Amino acid sequence: MRFLLLLVLTFVTLSAGAQDYYREKRWSDQIVPGLVVGEAVWIKQANGHDFLALWTEAENARGAIVLGHGRGWSPDFELYGVLRIKLAELGYSTLSIQLPVLGGGAKIGDYISTYPEAAERYDLAAEWLKSKGFENVAIVSHSLGATMANQYLMNTKKTHVKAWAFIGIINGLEEMFRIKIPVLDIFGSKDWEITQVGASERLKQISKIRGSRQIIVPEALHFFEGREDVLAAEIVSFLDEVFRTQATPAQR
Repeated sequence: MRFLLLLVLTFVTLSAGAQDYYREKRWSDQIVPGLVVGEAVWIKQANGHDFLALWTEAENARGAIVLGHGRGWSPDFELYGVLRIKLAELGYSTLSIQLPVLGGGAKIGDYISTYPEAAERYDLAAEWLKSKGFENVAIVSHSLGATMANQYLMNTKKTHVKAWAFIGIINGLEEMFRIKIPVLDIFGSKDWEITQVGASERLKQISKIRGSRQIIVPEALHFFEGREDVLAAEIVSFLDEVFRTQATPAQR
């Protein structure tokens, strides 16, 4: 009996940090058949796994965005489904990607083991956009997806990403001096407490990076219900300014 209990505990411990590809499939099985705006594309990882991305093309696009969701969600869940469409309507094509997910009971700390795979997915998504001819590539990420993007941008030696907007990040930023691109820290005045408490430290960190800023959206909650238009407009204003500044005289 004790041996059986030990096996069960070992299995639970190992499973807590194991990427849940079956849960990913359940998300994609729900999303793809009912997709109305945009199209589903599949991007292959080094381990052979294909992850879902939702491509929404803007007319006369000024750039393209890799959109990253929060803990355990999908690339079309609520805020992310709204943003991928609104940002495209405002002139930025979007590639909303499925980030690694764990089982439903997984805690924030359990996701640390998925950071390398999340980084690979961000990188592959940026490569995909580059292959479509985009020079102006940004990441827009929310909650845990923002923490994952932070890890990617902090540790990568080379990336096509030229700007990063993070929404309602739930962890303090780490070693921002390693990130060489302008960043936008945007969150709601009614956001989660952990996000609001860390705001002053984040502002201190991003102030070291030229072209970066912090914006608080009045009356916005963590998922920006009813405030999505304001959020999208602020992101686009930031990206327009960054890419205009980065452009060569011939491109302006």
